[in-house]
Amino acid sequence: MSSRVAVVSIIIENPDAVEDVNRILHEAAGYIIGRMGVPYREKKINIISVAMDAPQDLISALSGSIGRLRGVSTKTAYSNIITDLEQSDHA
Repeated sequence: MSSRVAVVSIIIENPDAVEDVNRILHEAAGYIIGRMGVPYREKKINIISVAMDAPQDLISALSGSIGRLRGVSTKTAYSNIITDLEQSDHA
């Protein structure tokens, strides 16, 4: 199995979804390289950027799970760097 580096961008417009987003991200914590959250108080939204190194299926599933929450949007950008999981820290 291979691992890819990706960035998942999340915009939360529904404050009730914050807890669910954090729960889903916590479940994938072992694959998260870093995370930056920016509350945009003027617009009453939260912007989160999550850098990951994980199997592409896991990244897609995480992004899809978060994107299906009411009032939450996601987009994912993948790097071209692909490594075998045996070579990464996640094996």
